[in-house]
Amino acid sequence: MTRLRLGSRSSALAMWQARHIAAALSALPDAPQVEIIEIKTSGDAQLDTPLWKTAGKGFFTAELDRALLDNAIDLAVHSLKDLPTKMVPGLALAAVPEREDSRDALVCRAGVDPDALPDGATIGTSSLRRRAFVARWHRGFKHAELRGNVPTRVQKLDNGQYDAIVLAVAGLKRLGLGNRITRALPIADFTPAVSQGALGIATREDDSAARRIIAQLEHLPTRLAVNAERTLLNRLEGGCQIPLGANARIAGNEMVLTAQVCTVDGSVHIAVEERGDASQPELLGEKVATLLIERGARDVLAASPRQAAEG
Repeated sequence: MTRLRLGSRSSALAMWQARHIAAALSALPDAPQVEIIEIKTSGDAQLDTPLWKTAGKGFFTAELDRALLDNAIDLAVHSLKDLPTKMVPGLALAAVPEREDSRDALVCRAGVDPDALPDGATIGTSSLRRRAFVARWHRGFKHAELRGNVPTRVQKLDNGQYDAIVLAVAGLKRLGLGNRITRALPIADFTPAVSQGALGIATREDDSAARRIIAQLEHLPTRLAVNAERTLLNRLEGGCQIPLGANARIAGNEMVLTAQVCTVDGSVHIAVEERGDASQPELLGEKVATLLIERGARDVLAASPRQAAEG
């Protein structure tokens, strides 16, 4: 194979990710030529609607999936947290490269002390999970929806629309905005979205040539960690827009999986942390999901606006 057509969303972060993967592929022995093809998705087009009000799943990935199935591209690069846990028939998650920092970040407007945010401070978030965890942190904060690409969100903060916003550490770092991070939020309190900080490279299941090349970018520890997290999410039957956080980390031969769900107003919170064999991440994901369900997680998720909107 001498050429690979790489499909990507057109946002600044998505294009950074596409160029990052293209550079990694170009550095391989006998590297193919990589052409980046920008594809608009429904998630990018609906900037005036909160993500949790958007019906269905895969609104950042469906158009890329279709381009793959139509043989318009050979691979698609995703933020793995956007990719549904069940792959579209005919497609495969060919590689998961090494993960960036998975934490959320608090970004404050200039002159705002994160330890002195007053009642009524306006906090911008783009997901029910972040909204719920902010409410649990401080009930007196005022929530405001935050849409747009990462630079746009930071600009809205600087323009005075918010006192602080919550974004992913990974996205800020990848776009050279790491200096804007006021505080990286602790995983125990702000458990990240499933697969946050990780990339996923999808291909056609039957494209053995492309899969052999792309597999060289696989990072096994990251794959094991996200497998645990995605197994848990799949068991709880949720997409990326529910108030659930899950994060797995490997220590030697052991994996630690932290997960929590929270009502959007922060009033009900369920957290679980368990250890297991790092080589069997799916078993650990199932175990933690079962414990969450036994403690009432499905009732918490069913009460979220996202779940109610979908019926």
